[in-house]
Amino acid sequence: MEEERLTIPEAQEEEERCELSLRPKTLAEFIGQPVVKGNLSILLEAAKQREEPCEHVLLYGPPGLGKTTLAHVIANEMEGSIKITSGPALERVGDLAAILTNLEDGDILFIDEIHRMNRSIEEVLYPAMEDFALDIVIGKGPAARTLRLDLRRFTIIGATTRLSLMSAPLRDRFGAIYHMDFYGPEEMTAIVKRSADLLNFEIDDESALSIGNRARRTPRIANRLLRRVRDYAQVKNEGLVDPETVHAALQALDIDIKGLDENDRRALNAIIDKFKGGPVGLATLAAAISEEIATLEDVIEPFLLREGYLSRTPRGRTATKLAYEHLNLDVPEEII
Repeated sequence: MEEERLTIPEAQEEEERCELSLRPKTLAEFIGQPVVKGNLSILLEAAKQREEPCEHVLLYGPPGLGKTTLAHVIANEMEGSIKITSGPALERVGDLAAILTNLEDGDILFIDEIHRMNRSIEEVLYPAMEDFALDIVIGKGPAARTLRLDLRRFTIIGATTRLSLMSAPLRDRFGAIYHMDFYGPEEMTAIVKRSADLLNFEIDDESALSIGNRARRTPRIANRLLRRVRDYAQVKNEGLVDPETVHAALQALDIDIKGLDENDRRALNAIIDKFKGGPVGLATLAAAISEEIATLEDVIEPFLLREGYLSRTPRGRTATKLAYEHLNLDVPEEII
């Protein structure tokens, strides 16, 4: 469904080209994440002064918050080339060895979804991260021997949405670990205005704030909604983006003023109508709304929990007072 695709924070294949054009190139251009930016600026400046690659960096947090963008920023700041791969793509030791042996001094190797990397490949990565060396086993059985190849001095940047799934030995080999958090209203407004400028159209503060408020505090979703608003304005309002056009465009996409879409409201209404506000188990709720458990758990529920529309109890999920109020329903006395 189109509505599902609009509000999920994961990147879509057809968005890659547009996302690339909107990415900031430097830390100064990067909006938000002040703590991460402050610490990174010191890390990078110190490495530049020592004329050596910066320490390995691990970025973790929900999807769509700028981990990949920040990896490109680090590469630009350090004036190095960036090579991109992902944990699932590294299926064999040879895949990783080929990448590592082709890195030059100061290059950045960005590994997305690093928590999904095979454990046997992790073991090859350890000496590469610590000693800039690659240990290759030649032969089998008693005749097997290890050959050590020296590597150029490079930096690995890992990104993960599930820090707890990373092995402790791999996590400990990163010298700098930063958490990417959700963005505030002012930061979201600034991101929308910057993206509109790069897309060559004007947008006022109120319209930018309106889009930002519906974007689940996630820049990737904000940019996605902005492009849809631009299309709507081009067809319906001679290209003029104003608050009325933003409201009409996002209403047509069934995204309300708080960023809830049809699937979010369907889940809340099911809890309230079919299960009297809960508690209800995840599997039961998924069956009631004809949705996959994984989609409910990974896409719908996190946003509703974070924004206070759902609460999680030992017996299941319950709708909160805020959920009743948002859906314009009478709030039961027991939860007032």
